Amino acid sequence: MYPFSAVVGLDDLRLALIVNAVSSAVGGVLVRGEKGTAKSTVVRALAALLPPVETLEGCRFSCAPGDTDCPDVASHGSVVERVARLVELPVGASEDRLVGSLDLERALTTGVSAYEPGLLAAAHRGVLYVDEVNLLHDHLVDLLLDAAALGTSYVEREGVSVRHAARFLLVGTMNPEEGELRPQLLDRFGLTVEVAATRDPQLRAEVVRRRLAYEAAPVEFAASWAAADAALAADIAAARDLLPKVVLPDRALQEITTVCAAFDVDGLRADLVTAKAALALAAWAGRDEVTTEDVRTASRLALPHRRRRTPFEAPGLDEDQLQEALDSVPPSDPEPDDDGPGSGTSSEAAPSPEAGVDGGAPSSGSAPAPGAGVRTQQPGETFRTVQLTVPGVNKRGGAAGRRSLAEGGTGKLTGSRLPVGKVRSLHLMATLRAAAPNQPFRVRSQDLREAVREGREGNLVLFVVDASGSMAARQRMAAVKGAVLSLLTDAYQRRDKVALVSFRGSSADLVLPPTSSVDAAATRLTDLPTGGRTPLAAGLLRAAEVLRVEAVRDPARRALVVIVTDGRHTSGASPEVAAAHLARSGAACVVVDCESGPVRLGLATLLGQQLGGRSLTLSELSADALTSVVKAA
Repeated sequence: MYPFSAVVGLDDLRLALIVNAVSSAVGGVLVRGEKGTAKSTVVRALAALLPPVETLEGCRFSCAPGDTDCPDVASHGSVVERVARLVELPVGASEDRLVGSLDLERALTTGVSAYEPGLLAAAHRGVLYVDEVNLLHDHLVDLLLDAAALGTSYVEREGVSVRHAARFLLVGTMNPEEGELRPQLLDRFGLTVEVAATRDPQLRAEVVRRRLAYEAAPVEFAASWAAADAALAADIAAARDLLPKVVLPDRALQEITTVCAAFDVDGLRADLVTAKAALALAAWAGRDEVTTEDVRTASRLALPHRRRRTPFEAPGLDEDQLQEALDSVPPSDPEPDDDGPGSGTSSEAAPSPEAGVDGGAPSSGSAPAPGAGVRTQQPGETFRTVQLTVPGVNKRGGAAGRRSLAEGGTGKLTGSRLPVGKVRSLHLMATLRAAAPNQPFRVRSQDLREAVREGREGNLVLFVVDASGSMAARQRMAAVKGAVLSLLTDAYQRRDKVALVSFRGSSADLVLPPTSSVDAAATRLTDLPTGGRTPLAAGLLRAAEVLRVEAVRDPARRALVVIVTDGRHTSGASPEVAAAHLARSGAACVVVDCESGPVRLGLATLLGQQLGGRSLTLSELSADALTSVVKAA
């Protein structure tokens, strides 16, 4: 394993991991960064620095001596010492692998229902590492959330009922280009760190030099850094011993709460995590009291992923705003005078949170762009959209997500059935019940039962946007961009892939190929120019071609085509043939009717009928507007 001390740079990441090694109460680390930045290397090297743990011989759950709630308490032996474990959770892991399941061997040979622990049990009092955590399936995320919140794993399945401790340091790595993380899981990580490759040629050369030396002679290279790692481990152990003696003074606590309020974070978890990280930083520095510098460093690590932001805005912290918040805390007064100056509340009003950054009016929403008749309009206000789904259930099992129904190897267990061909997912209890009359001799092939699981899948949401001159008239494109941005937010929350086709002038362009990076689609949409004639047929044909190519790459992912247009066509062929061609692709289609004004031709509605899909107006796209209509009725 590559030594922790041999890592070049990545100071924030190393510090965040050390803080968690000093105090497990901080809550883990989320590492965000581009590929090839040694994220996984640093995390895996952390385990060698953790102090060993005391447990009991024969305990499968790594419980501490004296833990009477352990399921293995009856078989506990003498106290033994072992290294802290680093347990890796693969992205494609099953629910059984994570929480544990019925011991199949004992069930079939002795007929006894016994529990086989999973990864949560193995990670207790150690590190649970999830690479590409943003790609983890939703139902596994839910299980992780429960265990991280309670420190306990509850298993109720297949005739087994078990509860065991599951307190671990949660470390996740992710590449933001492959999609963001669910807010519920994001908040469970105590600290977050952004990593990027250094642009300093000398540092890059040193990274390459050390890596080549390690690959050439890994044992010798690790031995050459063993002393540095041992010293670091000793410092971590000393900081752990000092931690209970570290004091959080009132001024430092006020600095923490002031900073958290200034960045408008949700809830109080940010305050608690920042306080715990500041205490650990003070212990790591060998101090017995938290200082302002500890608060500053803890805030930089604990708040970027918790401050309020749009789904397409990267986490980050404004250093100037952080300094202003720290400076706004008044000096501590050991003997405050209640009747003197400064008592009571301030008469100065705080700036309104709704005010703009510069206090000025919002931009006009449009800016000239090169080319006659072509301009770029900024998106209008966004809103919560109605749920658009692909009809039916995907029998092939689609990609993990939250939009449409799918059957597959993951999701909620809904029943069992006789398999057709090879058994894909064995339903153990149903199989044993079917085989019971033949016991104790054998399980026949006709006794096998396949599990039927139904969950949610992510779709490919292909946006086909009319960017012609008719759409740009009367600032309509600003409202259209706001609506599509709202749909992109919905796609981000449902873990879809997205693509963007724009048509104007005489052709249609694939502005953004299918990708999981929804923020890239938002950026392309914001900069999308408008103007020119309306080649509706070209847009439909381009959409059909995108679907054809993507079906070859990802055949299990179903497509939802969202066409944003007023239905007019003033350039190229008539759209009827192109609409029929797109309908034959089998993709679910939704037409968002952007027609406005007193005279309506209903062309977008007609297009929806030709595509065999549904049509919605811009106002009907808003879930709030739809809710108010239902309530009025």
